[in-house]
Amino acid sequence: QVQLVESGGGLVQAGGSLRLSCEASGNILSFNSMGWYRQAPGKQRELVAVITRDGSTNCADSVKGRASVSRDNAKNTMYLQMNSLRPEDTAVYYCHADRVHTVVAGLRYDYWGQGTQVTVSS
Repeated sequence: QVQLVESGGGLVQAGGSLRLSCEASGNILSFNSMGWYRQAPGKQRELVAVITRDGSTNCADSVKGRASVSRDNAKNTMYLQMNSLRPEDTAVYYCHADRVHTVVAGLRYDYWGQGTQVTVSS
């Protein structure tokens, strides 16, 4: 089973920055995409940013201009750099990855990390 381990969360003052890391077991290029999701108490989990196998990235409107997703293939690690943090960014941030089977049509694997807490104080 694929393991995804997040780190880098913590308490930060509004306007500050954090860099979250997601280390995967195995080659991250084996995934079709990897992404960051977040979930605040009482709210649905939402996509924050995604990076595909070819390196294309995208971010949610709520973090555009303040967040960027990147990866280090040699370290099998994906990053989320977050700047100008706001209290509304407070949530548990989850690493996600998916992989499509190359032989069996329609078979897809979906993986999640345990999450890392980000708290932004005003």
